[in-house]
Amino acid sequence: MTTAIDTIGEITQALKDLYEYVLNTENLKSDFDEYLATIGAKDVPLNRMESVFIPYAFERYIDEYKKTIVELFNDEKNNTISNEFLNAQYSIYKVKRLMKDGFELYNLVNEKTYRVKTLMKMTSLRGIGIGQYIVARFFKHFDEYYLIEITNVLSSTQEKDAVRYAIMKAVQNPRLVYADNPEKEQTIQDDIKTMYKKFVNVFGTDTIMTTNEYADDIIGEFNSLTDEEKVDISDKIATPETYEFFKIKELNNDYNNFLENSMKGFSSHDERYDVGIIFDEDYGLYAIPFYQTFCKIFEDKNIVKNAKECIEYFLNSASISDKILERVSYKYSNFVDVINEVLGTNYTMESLLNEYKSDYLKYKIYSPTSVLFCADVFEKSLSDALFETEENE
Repeated sequence: MTTAIDTIGEITQALKDLYEYVLNTENLKSDFDEYLATIGAKDVPLNRMESVFIPYAFERYIDEYKKTIVELFNDEKNNTISNEFLNAQYSIYKVKRLMKDGFELYNLVNEKTYRVKTLMKMTSLRGIGIGQYIVARFFKHFDEYYLIEITNVLSSTQEKDAVRYAIMKAVQNPRLVYADNPEKEQTIQDDIKTMYKKFVNVFGTDTIMTTNEYADDIIGEFNSLTDEEKVDISDKIATPETYEFFKIKELNNDYNNFLENSMKGFSSHDERYDVGIIFDEDYGLYAIPFYQTFCKIFEDKNIVKNAKECIEYFLNSASISDKILERVSYKYSNFVDVINEVLGTNYTMESLLNEYKSDYLKYKIYSPTSVLFCADVFEKSLSDALFETEENE
């Protein structure tokens, strides 16, 4: 019979094997050394290496293989624990209860409570108490959850910081909101179906082409209307003066001011650019800058300034799903041909999606907007932000 001590020993050994795997794989060892130098941890002592290595192993994406270190490790080992590592959960949690061998934790992102065992004695974690927040990683081994990393601890008075961090995680990866929580996913699916019917009923279409000066108004009208109401937005259907791609704030992957940017909206920008407001029946509501510009490339790429950069953005952006690319490809039969011509590549549609949208092919990922508006932390933080804005006016 396997004891708790035996299980902890097996997990600890698996983490050591993972470390040895990196050290003994030449190109991974070189990459790890580069990683250590980049984060200023080249001379970190061995007894602190775990705090540096675990984030590297679980999150470092190796372009050469298009896999994380943990995925490469599992390809070689393919055992129970290496398989379980693939589904490790990294989030921010509120400590609900202390147990003799771990914690009861509430995940602020996926709204689920877990009983998590630690790999070390609880006396080593005596600084963590009920009501505090921890940024941590754990995984499920058979029917138990095991904590393998704590990267930060926030006091109970830092709730706003904890909520902001949870929103950042949800923005970066919307799937985290419903991962390991089928009830939450069902809520999101039901909400998308309901909202899709409302969108089509209100606007008479599932796709609206406009510019950033009108996008907020259109989305705002949609949110304020009932299912039975219809609205004429013909005065808000617009095209840009020129089809040109350029960098805007919304396209940056910096979510520190996400709530503030969300409240300001597209119309706060001085530059004028087009926005596609698209409601996918299965995946939710998207508001995509430069959607018309992207489409125009497949009509006449010569009239689009920075066409190559626009294509590269749509391919590389984590916020642009495979469904958006497929939607454009259905409209333009020359979709792949034009991309190959501009980029100097030789993709098929299948290989293009495998190259750039592999996560969307592996998982069902709903639109960030639809997921966020079903997330408790976003609703709470947005309400708090609106209240503070009103208080300051």
